[in-house]
Amino acid sequence: MVQVLAEKGGFAARLAHSPEDVAAAQRLRHRVFMEEGTAQSAARADGHDCDRYDDVCDHLMVVRKGDAGDPAFAVSDGDLVGTYRLIRQDAAHRANGFYTAAEYDLAPLLERKQGLSFLELGRSCVRADMRDQPVAELLWQGIWNYVRDYRIDVMMGCASFDGTNPDAHAEALTYLAHKAAAPADWRVAALPERYVEMRRKPIDAIDARTAMRALPPLIKGYVRLGCHVGEGAVIDHDFNSTDVLILLPVAAINPRYFAHFGAPAAQ
Repeated sequence: MVQVLAEKGGFAARLAHSPEDVAAAQRLRHRVFMEEGTAQSAARADGHDCDRYDDVCDHLMVVRKGDAGDPAFAVSDGDLVGTYRLIRQDAAHRANGFYTAAEYDLAPLLERKQGLSFLELGRSCVRADMRDQPVAELLWQGIWNYVRDYRIDVMMGCASFDGTNPDAHAEALTYLAHKAAAPADWRVAALPERYVEMRRKPIDAIDARTAMRALPPLIKGYVRLGCHVGEGAVIDHDFNSTDVLILLPVAAINPRYFAHFGAPAAQ
């Protein structure tokens, strides 16, 4: 029986439990990143976005229950409308490291925090025709419950600005570098050969409200939750993006958000 992690209206969040589910998630990612967006990495001729992590991760799915509205995303209980890729530390070990390690030097952090359990979040997307529905809310509720089930201590992953020109996001990047910089014990830097300076303007020239408005919605949500941001951005030409590292210790999450989602540590 499929375990439902969250439910609202005619939508349910659950984990993929079959090859058909995973294929639907890969097709949705391809549509959002490659067809609607400008990414080109890991694209297959048959319209799937995939890499080696798909075989070891958990795929969180939000399904609109009932008859599939779009046959391309049909699954056993309806049709797929949103997905998030979840990679636990043991899964990352089987894949020779976290996906994020291709951009950031995670080794010192993992050594310092070896008593903690890490979860990497990535490949988040919602179908264009469903973005006025509670899909993102259900994805996050599913993540909270997953964190609770697996006793996760830290969530992390790369979040992106559109395009490969960091100066186009100078105010937002500078704001993050100053206001959300990771403290010393959580410091992670971009790999030297990929490091791009985030402090692109004098901090006294930055208006905090304007900078917050310029943040992509996902990054803005992480900041409001109380995340730390790694040192240095990274240009990802495959996905036509400027990436920043997000670190979100569960213990640091702003408690006011638990009133809606429930505390991840709750039993």
